[in-house]
Amino acid sequence: MSKFLPEDFDANRPLALIAGRDTYPALLADRARAAGIPVRLVELQGETSPQLIESFPADERTTVKVGQVGKLLKALKTFGAGYAVMAGQVTPGKLFRGLHPDLKAVRLLAGLDRRNAETIFGAIADEIHKVGVHLLDARAFMDADLADFGEMMAAGTKIEPEHLAHGIEIARESARLDIGQGVVVSQGTVLAVEAFEGTNAMLARAGAFGAKDTLFVKTGK
Repeated sequence: MSKFLPEDFDANRPLALIAGRDTYPALLADRARAAGIPVRLVELQGETSPQLIESFPADERTTVKVGQVGKLLKALKTFGAGYAVMAGQVTPGKLFRGLHPDLKAVRLLAGLDRRNAETIFGAIADEIHKVGVHLLDARAFMDADLADFGEMMAAGTKIEPEHLAHGIEIARESARLDIGQGVVVSQGTVLAVEAFEGTNAMLARAGAFGAKDTLFVKTGK
């Protein structure tokens, strides 16, 4: 079904899809359903697409607000979920406005020295494991949709190796410092570094310069 599943994966146990924005959650739901996996939806209020929500019967979905960790864990238990997966972006600004932390979330956040995507979602992942639900690799069921190894560009385009090496170096260092995971460079110049605003906003900012021979480099964390 997917090389990103654990060896003891039980296809009969429900998978809870914790769905953020854009098309990624819908793609994952389609791929999992096609593999015969019973999927349940945890809608993040104001984030999950209406089309994805409507594709689930009312008794196979529930809604939580961003920050309601206790309610999320209760939903996983109600669904009898054996597995969960997080897919799709959550609006970055929700950490500062529009967050609805319950008591569980308040305690969780209070225990974090740093509050960024890695630490917050890592802490939520720990809580999910504590209730007996296996949090899957976010690439699960998405094997056919992943980018191939190498460079993606228009036919006839040439990338100078030193410029690519520079972009990779900056991206990796930015990720190491917990700033972001993407950069845009042009002929040895850093045009934009992804930070809290997210990849799409960073790309739009970089595009405003009108620079030539630009490279977008995104690294895993």
